[in-house]
Amino acid sequence: MDCIIEARNIKVERSKKEILDVEHFQLNQGEVRAVIGPNGAGKSTLLQVLALLLRPTSGELFFRGERVNAKNTLSFRRRMAVVFQEPLLLDTTVYKNVASGLQIRGHKKKEIDGVVWEWLERLGIRSLAHRPARVLSGGESQRVSLARAFALEPEVLFLDEPFSALDYPTKSTLICELRDILQATRITTILITHDYHEIPVLAESVTVLDRGKVIQSCSQEEIFQRPANDVVASLLGLTENNKRPGC
Repeated sequence: MDCIIEARNIKVERSKKEILDVEHFQLNQGEVRAVIGPNGAGKSTLLQVLALLLRPTSGELFFRGERVNAKNTLSFRRRMAVVFQEPLLLDTTVYKNVASGLQIRGHKKKEIDGVVWEWLERLGIRSLAHRPARVLSGGESQRVSLARAFALEPEVLFLDEPFSALDYPTKSTLICELRDILQATRITTILITHDYHEIPVLAESVTVLDRGKVIQSCSQEEIFQRPANDVVASLLGLTENNKRPGC
């Protein structure tokens, strides 16, 4: 497999406290990787580093084999998209929110129009196109955020707990729709989650963080069958009555 993102000896320190210490992390083309861990494990910090939103204290990052530096960071960042837990929507219509990233990147109006309508349709929000984004429900808002991200055709998609604020029925439906989109597009994806139910549905592989360090990284089948320790088993909800979810 082709490696799209590689991190070596990444450390992040804040107020002289070590937040992240990752010796090696690799994400391959087309892979969907879940990153889990206890609260404060460093999950979102790792995402910010990999998405080039946070410069690590030390270490090296590579994008498609090229070392990331001050001169090429912005050009690499434009080949990625991030969806956060709280939808960061502009105070304008749904259509203009989805179009905003394409406009910033200089795409032509005709091209933008086709792409935006495609993703509004695929995420079931075409009827909301002219509605103000600020009056949407939580599920609708997150659909807009996802449509905006997919419209950019990113080489890597970062999802930072995008479903955690949604009610169960909305969350369950959206997870299954996202699974279908990722399978169809094969966009390389990193999903930060605290809900182990999302892993079998969405992810092919899993990385577990604890106190800023990677304690296990493997396929999702292996991690459910052979968790590295009690911390991992607890995060995966591995009890006698535990069942994997489906769509």
